[in-house]
Amino acid sequence: MNYLLVGIGGIVGSLLRYYLGVFTHSWWDYDFPLGTLIINLIGCFALGWITTYIIKLKLLHPHILAGIGTGLIGSFTTFSTFSVETVTLIQHRLWSMAFLYVVLSLFGGLLMSWLGYQVGKRAASKFQEKGEKAS
Repeated sequence: MNYLLVGIGGIVGSLLRYYLGVFTHSWWDYDFPLGTLIINLIGCFALGWITTYIIKLKLLHPHILAGIGTGLIGSFTTFSTFSVETVTLIQHRLWSMAFLYVVLSLFGGLLMSWLGYQVGKRAASKFQEKGEKAS
């Protein structure tokens, strides 16, 4: 069951990444790989949130969590595309753009993961408080 849910999540995540990449490419006509940056930052936030809110509250079965975390978010985000796009920027001698992309991806990803964690932590606390008041 775990393999099936990770596979389904992988299909959904990769399609979401593809569509978001097409969407951002249609309105962004510069060398900077904005689509991949946005995708990876969203994924960092989502995984940070899921690992604190959903897992702490035990709202979903572990197989479903694996499908979402490893399958969906793992296939939605893309380190390999980030790496290839960085090398391409360097090969085209767009040093400052490559540097900016790496810095924004690294620190932006860490920041988004932390924000997702914080949002999830607060949401879990509020959810638990509501449960205690209801009892």
